[in-house]
Amino acid sequence: MVTNTKNLKLLKHKSAVVSLGPDRAPARSMLRAVGLDDEDMEKPFIAVANLASDVTPCNVHLTRIADKVKEGIRDAQGVPFMFGTITISDGISMGTEGMKGSLVSREVIADSIETVCFTESMDGLAVVAACDKNMPGAMMSMARLNIPSIFVYGGAILPGNYAGKDINVQDMYEAVGAFSTQQISLEELIAMERVACPGEGACSRRTLWPQLLRRWACQYQVPHLSLRWTPEIWMWPTRQANTYITCLKMGLNLGIS
Repeated sequence: MVTNTKNLKLLKHKSAVVSLGPDRAPARSMLRAVGLDDEDMEKPFIAVANLASDVTPCNVHLTRIADKVKEGIRDAQGVPFMFGTITISDGISMGTEGMKGSLVSREVIADSIETVCFTESMDGLAVVAACDKNMPGAMMSMARLNIPSIFVYGGAILPGNYAGKDINVQDMYEAVGAFSTQQISLEELIAMERVACPGEGACSRRTLWPQLLRRWACQYQVPHLSLRWTPEIWMWPTRQANTYITCLKMGLNLGIS
């Protein structure tokens, strides 16, 4: 066994009530169905909240990162349990009635993460997120739960390029105004639309270098809520390998060992 018996009370400060003792045989039988073995029952259970969603580029890639977090937790002799929760995009819903759901979604995210970790007796928590709704929601849940927790920022989207200049989604809002006053043509508007958001990553507004979400990610490092250097992640292929290595280290540094 990897886990020393004298450390069980410390390492499994929550999950012991689920997985240890003869009376927990029914619970263990269900845990075996999701892949756990005898050794896993004596390891700390670590929740991995994966905020991946197809509804927004900010979060569409997060499962790849969360999978690396799980690898890190496994390497540190913990047992990862990944689950998802909601994410919305007010960048897409802006100007519609859907904006009424934006701030509310933070509470839903926080409540859902807290509910899973509390109900399933998780010993620790890792959250992978990347937008201005799920990042605060993650922080709220981590504060409420009072279990060892860490956050990883999913990385920022790259700027697009139009007519030799960097552009982002903020420029698209301004381009709509320019089109309405006949400063640009419909063809120019559509051409900008096609390149403004070139791929995955947290969306950029006017404060692109650095942008709002990167500043938040930097602030989360100060109280040690997130791993160092994750705000420097930009989602282009040559950096993705470094992103995954960072996430692997995040799992290893979750305080399991």
